[in-house]
Amino acid sequence: MNETVTDRVRKVMSAASLQQAAFAERVGLTPDKLSKSLSGRRRFTSLDLARIAELGQTTVDWLLTGREPQRPAFAARASSPFSDSDPDSGLALKELVHRFTTAYDVLDLMGRSRSLPALPRPKADLEGYVDQGEALALDALTALSARGVTSVAACETSDLAHALEEHFGIDVAQTDLPRGLDGAAWQTDHFRLVLLARTGVWTRQRFTLAHELGHILARDAQEMRTETHLAPGRQKDHTEVRANVFAANFLMPRAEIHAEVGTGPAGSGVSDDAFRALVVRFKVSPSALAARLYQLGLVPAHDRSRLRGVTTEVCHLLAQRADLHENRVAAARARRLPLAPARGLYEGYLAGDTTLRPLAAYFGMDPNALHDALDPEQPAATAPAADAEKGDLIFQP
Repeated sequence: MNETVTDRVRKVMSAASLQQAAFAERVGLTPDKLSKSLSGRRRFTSLDLARIAELGQTTVDWLLTGREPQRPAFAARASSPFSDSDPDSGLALKELVHRFTTAYDVLDLMGRSRSLPALPRPKADLEGYVDQGEALALDALTALSARGVTSVAACETSDLAHALEEHFGIDVAQTDLPRGLDGAAWQTDHFRLVLLARTGVWTRQRFTLAHELGHILARDAQEMRTETHLAPGRQKDHTEVRANVFAANFLMPRAEIHAEVGTGPAGSGVSDDAFRALVVRFKVSPSALAARLYQLGLVPAHDRSRLRGVTTEVCHLLAQRADLHENRVAAARARRLPLAPARGLYEGYLAGDTTLRPLAAYFGMDPNALHDALDPEQPAATAPAADAEKGDLIFQP
């Protein structure tokens, strides 16, 4: 026999190990109202369901339909300071991801999920992962150029994240991640998500963003992929090799590099001043740039080894762009939440499809505090509307 809403509410009660009266008090109902709802004489209101879902750490969607909330399954990773099997790190990441997937669930329930644009696809006729990464980067750059983003190198990381959200439908969040974790990516039929660690090492953050984009475009992120300290050229996982190749070609396109330094033989090298200017121009680490120049045959092996030892900060100092370096460090440490889910939740609130609770949860705020910030002149609603009390099941948490 198919389960009903009442059956699933009873499951939440059982899991909470609460007597019926105590459960009613926890979800803001009188014992009489809860009894009538459980017996079918009264329908649960949308506000009731939201509070029950919150207590049961589930979703209104599950209470209404039985559809399980989306939860990340983590792809395997090489050993690192962060481990998916570590209880504290794994739990912290799952709680963070739950914050986003809950917002996506609510948007889907309200019919406000955005339509995801088509993405460049890996070329099926290319067998090598290196060739796939290079081709996919070129296709991504071409797609962005057609939408007005003529040079990724000219974009600061925050601008690049905005472009990926607008043109590829990839939500990019910059937030606190468990220690040792640089980033993560996950895609489903309903959303595409990249998480970046707040850090003072802004070049690593930028490379991680490009690396995660490579995973999404290659369709590697059907499970949640977590990225620890990236070491280009040292990965054994072929999908990691492809993502690294993609990132290098995406951030430092061959044509733009050649336009800056020419196409001379490796023996001619690149001057130290020119190298520092390239670090500033392409917004990458000296190590990544040296490896790219060597791979393109523009510097010899001994120059590559020497240039890799320079720091990003020194390059900016000697290029007389210390102010730019400081701005980039500050931007990499800032918190950033994707705009699209927040906008959808707020529009749902304005349309009367929901209260501010989902948006407050997305921002990590108290609902009343968010209400006061948005509309300090109006008191926050504390009781369901009359039609909701009659049993309207429109989602109003």
